[in-house]
Amino acid sequence: MADQTQIDSFLSAADKAAKMILETVQQDGFIDCFSHLDADGVAAAGIISKALHRLDARYRVRVMQWVDDKIINDIIADKPHLVVLTDFGSGYLQLLNEKVSDTKIAIMDHHQITAKVDNSNFAQVNPHEHGINGATEVSGSGVTYFVAKALNQKNVDLAPVALVGALGDMQDKYDQRSFGGLNELILKDATQAGLMKVEKDLTFFGRETRPIHRTLATTTNPFIPGLSGEEDKALAFLATLNIDFKQGGRFRALSDLNEDEKKRLCSALADYMLSKGLHVEVSNLIGNNYVLVNEESNTALRDAREYSVLLNSTGRMDRPSLGIAICMGDRGAALEESNNILEDYRKNINKYLGWVTEKPERLRELDNIYVINGEDYINEKIVGTVSSIMVAGLANNQKPLIAYAKVDGDNSFKISSRTTEAALQRGVNLGDVMRLASEKHSGKGGGHNIAAGAQVSLDQIEGFIITVNELVGRQLKGEILAGDNNT
Repeated sequence: MADQTQIDSFLSAADKAAKMILETVQQDGFIDCFSHLDADGVAAAGIISKALHRLDARYRVRVMQWVDDKIINDIIADKPHLVVLTDFGSGYLQLLNEKVSDTKIAIMDHHQITAKVDNSNFAQVNPHEHGINGATEVSGSGVTYFVAKALNQKNVDLAPVALVGALGDMQDKYDQRSFGGLNELILKDATQAGLMKVEKDLTFFGRETRPIHRTLATTTNPFIPGLSGEEDKALAFLATLNIDFKQGGRFRALSDLNEDEKKRLCSALADYMLSKGLHVEVSNLIGNNYVLVNEESNTALRDAREYSVLLNSTGRMDRPSLGIAICMGDRGAALEESNNILEDYRKNINKYLGWVTEKPERLRELDNIYVINGEDYINEKIVGTVSSIMVAGLANNQKPLIAYAKVDGDNSFKISSRTTEAALQRGVNLGDVMRLASEKHSGKGGGHNIAAGAQVSLDQIEGFIITVNELVGRQLKGEILAGDNNT
């Protein structure tokens, strides 16, 4: 966990980036912003948009899948006074230095840094530069929040959005699904401002919006034999506890239960799982839930985890402007349309998961990894979500999962890799694996130890997968790959 010296060093870097932004605004310069398309990236885009809006800056924000030639060409053609990259950028420092070294660039990222670049035009805010773990202690939107806070203290009201982004990147890794490191500081800002409260409760997804029986039936963490996937049995289970699942003609959600009902439900679930041979304590079913107190009850924005899924859906379904608008405070048309996008997103995920599991050969097992070839069926912008869900079902094994899908209109595959905590404990670092394997096969890649991505051409994919399998095998044997240029 970060110490005060590391935190102070990080905050100093945030101040430097904020000054670069302020100087540009004071000179009436144009700021071109790019952000990643997942929940964390959309949240980061929303934070920087709100911060720049408050400064009455001239700016544009676009959400992309990666830094590529299109972004580089746009920068060269538009000649912005400042480029801001949020939730990506640290993996592209060399490319940026080669192509647009004369452009002022502020990077707010939390991914592993793949190269050191000495350029006074670049201001990078990245926890890894200060000995802070960017995979667990702060997200891209969190990094952006600290810069926004340095710009204007009013931006403290964006703290909940930063935590929504962190939850999108599954950074609630600490005891009872709590935050650690810099995320703790953001949570302190959010709670002290009266914008968020932490509730100890069942951490099942959908506690604000889904009927209780449906929440039980759709949970996979934990998986409950006989209830997961069985709505009718979940209803019958609730009936035995004398818990009314309807009130005033409306299905009740977990958040609607009183304390006595919650205790009965938790105890009954623990007893039920014990009867199925699953040794689980009530305390393991309970964790921290992050409630945005100013949002309406029983809506997707009230619970931070549901909020993050909503943002993820807008980015993955090519409608990130809706997510950005919501982060900036729109609760009208943008929210209504986003809810529709979310439903379509869920349908697509179910369709893709069904396609993968329909034929056993679509999930291949190699010596050290699992592989899913999404072909041109799975949308490359959603393959990351599919891999995250699938690897959760493989949580008892120690092998990462690599999923890839064809990029629409391009001669390449988008690769998404995810691993388990067990594999991490044995030394797996997917950020290093994706970077080294993509370098060998003329692609680009990187990320975190637990989740990373890459892009390679169609004719390189088989060699890429073989290399990934080899590299993971070497890590599992205790070999450190970082900086290895002989792979």
